[in-house]
Amino acid sequence: MATRIDKEACREAYNLVRDDNTDINWAAFKYDGPTIVPAGHGTDYEEFKSHCTDDGRLFGFVRFTTGDAMSKRAKFTLITWIGENVSGLQRAKISTDKTLVKDVVQNFAKEFMISERKELEEDYIRNELKKAGGANYDAQAE
Repeated sequence: MATRIDKEACREAYNLVRDDNTDINWAAFKYDGPTIVPAGHGTDYEEFKSHCTDDGRLFGFVRFTTGDAMSKRAKFTLITWIGENVSGLQRAKISTDKTLVKDVVQNFAKEFMISERKELEEDYIRNELKKAGGANYDAQAE
């Protein structure tokens, strides 16, 4: 059966993360049978990580505040999580299913495909976003 996405529900979760007037900084999207649906949202990145299980596949849209001494800004990332116990067929299918998610989650600075817990660490993600962010004026603060 072909994968579908609940666009309205997923877009609502996506917009909560993008909204500067909320504290919500992540939304997760999971499989409910053949349909991708919101799995939750929140303000604590550790809570998002708890959705990333060894048996699961999910997509996450996460807001990080990055910057340096000169400026702070919101950066968004799309994380595709594939647990180590996910079958080969499901691993292959997630790449094509991601296009459905990208119809909803359209604005992000960097995309990650992650299957190892250490790559989910907040410092790792922040560092990668910082590298993708361009100019870094931190040296001037010293």
